[in-house]
Amino acid sequence: GAQQTENYLPILKNKNIGIVANQTSVIFKEDGYTHLVDSLLSLNIAIKKVFAPEHGFRGTADAGEYVKDGVDEGSGVPIISLYGKNKKPDAKTLNDLDVIIFDVQDVGARFYTFLSTLHFMMEASADLGITILVLDRPNPNGHYVDGPVLDITYSSFVGMHPVPIVHGMTVGEYAKMINGEGWLNEGIKCDLKVISVKNYTHQSVYELPIKPSPNLPNAKAINLYPSLCLFEGTNVSMGRGTELQFQVFGSPFLDHSDYNFEFSPTPNVGAKYPVHENKICKGLNLQNHNYLDSMNLKWLIDAYQNSENKLDFFNPFFTKLAGQKLLQEQIETGLTADEIRESWKVDLEHYKTLRVPYLLYPL
Repeated sequence: GAQQTENYLPILKNKNIGIVANQTSVIFKEDGYTHLVDSLLSLNIAIKKVFAPEHGFRGTADAGEYVKDGVDEGSGVPIISLYGKNKKPDAKTLNDLDVIIFDVQDVGARFYTFLSTLHFMMEASADLGITILVLDRPNPNGHYVDGPVLDITYSSFVGMHPVPIVHGMTVGEYAKMINGEGWLNEGIKCDLKVISVKNYTHQSVYELPIKPSPNLPNAKAINLYPSLCLFEGTNVSMGRGTELQFQVFGSPFLDHSDYNFEFSPTPNVGAKYPVHENKICKGLNLQNHNYLDSMNLKWLIDAYQNSENKLDFFNPFFTKLAGQKLLQEQIETGLTADEIRESWKVDLEHYKTLRVPYLLYPL
């Protein structure tokens, strides 16, 4: 979407613009790329404010780390955090803007927080009559739909909407769904415009040229992320504090006879205080695992069954990530992956029907 300047510059001319952006918000050229903010400023577009999501405007903050307001050194434009005290900007922050651009690369998992940032920005803009312009990008996990559908009782910033973990939509499609399903406060609708991706289908294989966050360094990590992120709600590490983030998992508490790979997390970029820091974790290396077109539950189930202390395996964050209480209960009572997947079937079919009107690209 960002490449197609001819399709959206007319919307921006002579308007005051805000932009939700991070390190992935670029326009590619033959000799590299330029950041969207820099490109638009060079075209005399009045960028008044940059809004930074989780990980910050330059994408270097830890997961969950407080992101501060500031000023972009390159352009001098004020940066306002959407991942600090105020995840939803207030009217005072927005009331001098006419259009807000949303151009952030997503990875297709419900718990990736950029979708929640999109929701709150749409909601705040709808209240003030500000246009939201989504510059769409391909979804690297857009080729399948899977996982439990969120029970809105457990709605949080890592999952706000009744969608499965792997939602199979681009940001542009997802924004249309938020609007169309009345998920904004009191069913309000925002003025939404989407610049669609050209030559894309949901079966297109897309490798991200810029890592979307510090702990998703490559295509393998991004493909494994929907399956491994549930470990964030357990005492198992997914490799934060190593160079194999979301390509391995392990714990000091797993039965070592069943796991042949070991690693010791140490602080690094994106993981200042990694889980099990400086401890030997036994687990699996999934670097060479086949490309996934469904969630793998077996790794989670096996880790629970092989854990030395099952009472300490899950923590409260697991329910937020799963979007429901049932999945933890199913694992604790010994259900197999197939039995758990069967329990998702009706909700997934309903969701797939629900998303049809919002799809912009062939399945």
